[in-house]
Amino acid sequence: MAGWGGSGPAWVRLQAVAVSGSTCEGLLLAALPLLAVSITTDPRAVSLVNVAGQAPWLLLSLFAGVVIDRVRRTTVLASAYAVQVVAALALAVLGSTGSLSLPALLAVAFVLTTAQVFGDGAAGSVVPEVVAPDQLNMANSRLQVIDRGMVQFVVPPATGLLIGVSAGLPAWLAAVAALGALLLARGIPSAKPVRTPVHPLKDVTAGLRYLVGTPLLRSITITVALGSFAAAAGNSMLVLYATQELHLAPFGCGVLLACLAVGWVVSSFFVDRFVRRFGYSTAMRIAQACAVLSQLLLAIVPPWPALVGAVLIFLTGTTLIWNVCSQSSRQRFTPSELLGRVLTSHRALAWGLTPLGALAGGFVAVHWSLRGVWVMAAAVQLVGTSVVWRQLSPSAFREAEAAMAR
Repeated sequence: MAGWGGSGPAWVRLQAVAVSGSTCEGLLLAALPLLAVSITTDPRAVSLVNVAGQAPWLLLSLFAGVVIDRVRRTTVLASAYAVQVVAALALAVLGSTGSLSLPALLAVAFVLTTAQVFGDGAAGSVVPEVVAPDQLNMANSRLQVIDRGMVQFVVPPATGLLIGVSAGLPAWLAAVAALGALLLARGIPSAKPVRTPVHPLKDVTAGLRYLVGTPLLRSITITVALGSFAAAAGNSMLVLYATQELHLAPFGCGVLLACLAVGWVVSSFFVDRFVRRFGYSTAMRIAQACAVLSQLLLAIVPPWPALVGAVLIFLTGTTLIWNVCSQSSRQRFTPSELLGRVLTSHRALAWGLTPLGALAGGFVAVHWSLRGVWVMAAAVQLVGTSVVWRQLSPSAFREAEAAMAR
């Protein structure tokens, strides 16, 4: 499959799946916090929506990896979008009939992310099957830009306007987008899974053992876990910060959220060349240092929407560099038969802290201030920076490449 390269039909179709699927996710992810704020302005209650939306990464990722490695990966991908269709339809009906409640939003957020756990893991495992090894950076950059472009750039401003028309309208459109992704995913060829009599728990253990036992991948996972905690704390409070500190209306909130994607889009034009020029180690060190700086800036800059938007652009632009290096490293340094479990094990460990981060953001905002959330986030990111500078050296990458060659 790798011989298809970056321009093969399977790769083109996978990008189309990403566009449709990310449109669905973008509509729902932008609508959920806006709908939550319309029900309550208690920071702790609003943060619960983010907690529910992140919990499946911790609870289900390990099981999802076993499924992805035991079932045809494109079948898992299509099934994930089928679940998103159901979640979107449920929210559409509730919004259109005026039956929205916080428990309902929590349930939709949980189901939506459950589908993402399986779908994202399956998509990440399919990438090495449809592009050549030297195109992984390009492919991962393209897919992340598509995802962030739809989730945070194109869709959020429109979602604010759609909710103004009807609370259920974004969800109706999300259901259509998810259905399109489902149909497109069914047409992507994928390798047959390796049949194994091994008990699922032993499968889970094998993936975890490989991830934790590989020094390079372990260090990346620790750093991402700390970064996920920090990002979740800030993201859970971003809508409240935009409405209470910046005094933005729903459309303005959508525009501010769109700034998160501008950085991804701008960075995508040079991320592959940047990584090739500096190498994985230096690129990841620079990106991590920029994460600390960005969080500090969000804590201290004046409440000017344009300035805050510029900081968000800088933050996500450098985050893309990190994410491309991180994802490509797992794909490069993991055997194919373990890839699904390693990818989802990474997310279980790395993203498992996001519910705690979201919850911590709510409590810091209540007991300190909204700006204090980003002070805490910067401190956590600083710990991650120490791991990057100590463990992700050029020699560490050379050793990982030598180990895969043996």
